[in-house]
Amino acid sequence: MAIELQNVSYTYMANTPMERQALSGISLEIQEGSFTAIAGHTGSGKSTLLQHLNGLIHPTNGHVLVDGVDLQPKKKAERRRAKAAAQQVGMVFQYPEQQLFEETVAKDIAFGPQNLGLSEEEIEGRVREAMELMHLDYATFKDVSPFALSGGQMRRVAIAGMLALRPKYLVLDEPTAGLDPRGRRELTETITRLHREEHVTILFVSHNMDDIVRLADRVVVLSKGRLLAYDTPRRVFQQDVLLEEAGLQPPEAFQLAACLREAGIEIPVDTMREEEVVSRVLELFRGRRG
Repeated sequence: MAIELQNVSYTYMANTPMERQALSGISLEIQEGSFTAIAGHTGSGKSTLLQHLNGLIHPTNGHVLVDGVDLQPKKKAERRRAKAAAQQVGMVFQYPEQQLFEETVAKDIAFGPQNLGLSEEEIEGRVREAMELMHLDYATFKDVSPFALSGGQMRRVAIAGMLALRPKYLVLDEPTAGLDPRGRRELTETITRLHREEHVTILFVSHNMDDIVRLADRVVVLSKGRLLAYDTPRRVFQQDVLLEEAGLQPPEAFQLAACLREAGIEIPVDTMREEEVVSRVLELFRGRRG
């Protein structure tokens, strides 16, 4: 199963003097079980693309399908099925903690499941499950005000609220933006665990190329509403012309490896991650000492 975009284009304020083409002919398939990053300069169309994935907005032209179901059905009888398919895509926008509003953590996470008409027992079960997935101890945090938490904890509560709806696909817009180094590390570790252990399909937008190469198995690169690349991070970040067109810099570890090669240190050209650079340098150092 997958999320499919078929020749998707989107125009803001069409047929007005303010008309602007935000997406142009985007076609790609995001497979269930993948960990996909979306990268691009400001104004490249990332946020517009995200909003198509669960039907918040619909293409001006083209189609978006979730598990084979078109999110913009032509027939009225198909709308319920389309709505159910859209609910399989959980959307967490940038700074989701700004949307917290309940008096306790448990009540905030329970808000979504309550709107599904579930029983109190099932709601509590989903809240416990979501908090556990986000490393928030139920007994410790359930009665705490979300506004008394750290920034990283508040963001985990916000994501838990989406996980309580049990989406198959989790879409995160700049999930670590504004967090301190510890908060960034803890949240990326949690998201990685969701993917590896809970088999949640992850899509995330990031301006941090090191995060992309460390976390993602595929990366979508956008520029001016067009799809420039959809490939593995290692292949994408070795294409200088593509990166220049997209307005992106390669990962810092990749740049460091290039500098070390210029200094005569033998490091493979596809070295992208910090731990790979460190490992190779230590290996060469030990070899010379031996």
